[in-house]
Amino acid sequence: MTWIFVALLAILSFAAIVFLFKTPRGGREAVAAALMLGVAGYAAQGRPGEPGAPKPQAEAQNPEAGQFFVEARAKLSGGGIPTGNRWVVISDGLARNGHYSDAAQLLRGAIEDNPKDAEAWVALGNVLVAHAEGVLTPPALYAYRQAAKADPKAPGPPYFLGLAMAQSGQLDQARALWIDLLRKAPEDAEWRLPLAGQLQRLDAFISSQSGQKPEPESAPQPEPESRPKPQVVPSAR
Repeated sequence: MTWIFVALLAILSFAAIVFLFKTPRGGREAVAAALMLGVAGYAAQGRPGEPGAPKPQAEAQNPEAGQFFVEARAKLSGGGIPTGNRWVVISDGLARNGHYSDAAQLLRGAIEDNPKDAEAWVALGNVLVAHAEGVLTPPALYAYRQAAKADPKAPGPPYFLGLAMAQSGQLDQARALWIDLLRKAPEDAEWRLPLAGQLQRLDAFISSQSGQKPEPESAPQPEPESRPKPQVVPSAR
């Protein structure tokens, strides 16, 4: 009788997750596999008469990077993060708490459901970089490039790709991306002056490493303002 109840519970759980919460197509297989694995594990090792022994959850990574990426993406998107994309919102919550692997898995399912979702591609690139502790990995690079293809006018893909390149030691490539982004930026964009300040600091860092001043094609200098600007300190590798 216990096994009938367990099987029925698994079927009801799968139906609720897929149809009630509208799980993306790419995530349905993962949900079914997780439920089947749970049932199989219970069948092999389950002992209803014994007391439970729950295990602690896996430790989260440093959540500071996730918080920065989520907040920066909201500022670049203008009106904030689209609330209609529930999977990006949920993944942002995971990223804010340092659960980058879980956030990436959820975003992969959302992207399989809608390959042209530029916001999800950018978010995926960010959590992959955060998971790699600031290193631009090939999967993260692919995610940023797909985001740029999905929305060529969005500032997020070149900005975050440039940031990841700077943190990975690809300073000249990062500088070229940011200069091009500033040239195309609207005059009234709120992120224009902070980005100009970041580019200025990147130029200073490049100059300190090479002993030479950057070429005079640099972006416009930021005007003095009272608002604090985000700091970016690229690390040469």
